Amino acid sequence: MPEMTSGTALRQVRQAQAGLRKARQLLKQTRVAAADPERVAKVLRAGWAALAHCHKLLAEVPLAAANEDVMTKQLAAQRYATSLLVRLRRLARNDPAALENLEDEDDDDDNDNSLDQDEHDS
Repeated sequence: MPEMTSGTALRQVRQAQAGLRKARQLLKQTRVAAADPERVAKVLRAGWAALAHCHKLLAEVPLAAANEDVMTKQLAAQRYATSLLVRLRRLARNDPAALENLEDEDDDDDNDNSLDQDEHDS
């Protein structure tokens, strides 16, 4: 199997982050149905699967492909994964704070992406 390039690694990290975003969208939808234990369990399973998939993809990036852009994007993906894990933990505890301020964090993520793009352009 040929060695992974930094371009392929960057696409893989972006794919991992996209999976996390889908899980975050499920959290937003759950806010409406927070009283439904089946829905909460489904979101927890989906979020956990997204985290596991993200970590698998990030772990597959070889050092040879880990240039500055890849490492920066990987940091952003790991911050996003940590944020999702905190939310899932709160949701599992039935903590009402699990579903608060999701939009604010998404705005922060948008700012991270623009910073990544600025670094990439320079």
